[in-house]
Amino acid sequence: MNTLKKLLAVLAAVALLCACTACGAGNASADSAAAETAASAASEAASPAENASTEGSYLVGVVQLVQHEALDAATQGFQDALKDKLGDSVTFDVQNASGDSANCATIVNGFLSSGVNLIMANATPALQAASAATAEIPILGTSVTDYATALEISDWNGTVGTNVSGTSDLAPLDQQAAMIKELFPDAKKVGLLYCSAEPNSVYQCDVIEGYLTDEGYEVSRFTFTDTNDVTSVTQTACDNSEVIYIPTDNTAANNTEAIANVVLPAGVPVVAGEEGICAGCGVATLSISYYDLGYATGEMAAQILAEGADVSTMPVQFAAAVTKKYNASNAQTLNVTIPEGYEAIGG
Repeated sequence: MNTLKKLLAVLAAVALLCACTACGAGNASADSAAAETAASAASEAASPAENASTEGSYLVGVVQLVQHEALDAATQGFQDALKDKLGDSVTFDVQNASGDSANCATIVNGFLSSGVNLIMANATPALQAASAATAEIPILGTSVTDYATALEISDWNGTVGTNVSGTSDLAPLDQQAAMIKELFPDAKKVGLLYCSAEPNSVYQCDVIEGYLTDEGYEVSRFTFTDTNDVTSVTQTACDNSEVIYIPTDNTAANNTEAIANVVLPAGVPVVAGEEGICAGCGVATLSISYYDLGYATGEMAAQILAEGADVSTMPVQFAAAVTKKYNASNAQTLNVTIPEGYEAIGG
């Protein structure tokens, strides 16, 4: 409705300009005034989103790398938090990149053209695309494991210091290594299975390998580059491992059925970095709530949009709690005994 009013103002101003021009040179000052009015109205009509915050309404662009349970929950939590905080004053443009990093860049460029007030980037490639596209519009990431790795920050202190902040989905890797030791104390070989094209997966495996080595395990890495070689690489991992660890990896999360079709017949248990992967192909995980993570991101967004918080000074936040969970069906299939203190997924 506001845009329609502005367009009518433009037409009225242009009509006034034409009438004044017909009157001749003696009305030059009127011509000038009409031109200024038309220009001003046209400027407002052409960029309504730039004025959204002053009118008490906000347009938020959400770019999500791929559709799967964890990322979907984070996006839902983000939207719910902003609705709880800002009500109907916030409008969302939610776009899914279908697992293609190049699509993330295209989506973000569309947000810039639309004049969004804030961008929420769900997963590392989405965050990288948003950060590369704009240094002005506030960007909040979620489902991002390590911001220093994702944004190539060498002197990380917990705050990005630019127009970027957000939340991390990193569960404590030392506790994940301890979980593997608790569940499989007699195993000797642990395989790390992940997508080599995902920087945060590489980071997690770099860190957990040190902890697993300290626990006395022989650690090997098995990496796929995309969905096309998930099955073959998983088979190789099974052939050379007694236990497999999969970090919070988007490609793995989108291919849990293919992984399960290999690991379960092979009798090799998977410990996963997040609940969605565990529900699909694992036996146990140290889980965070992606909904809660997204909700916390939405609360940060509300502070930026409605309270004027400076995103450059906002530290990256982490999940408030982690929970030991297990996949009862897969544990039974693989004869894995789950000790007390674990919560059944979906139970």
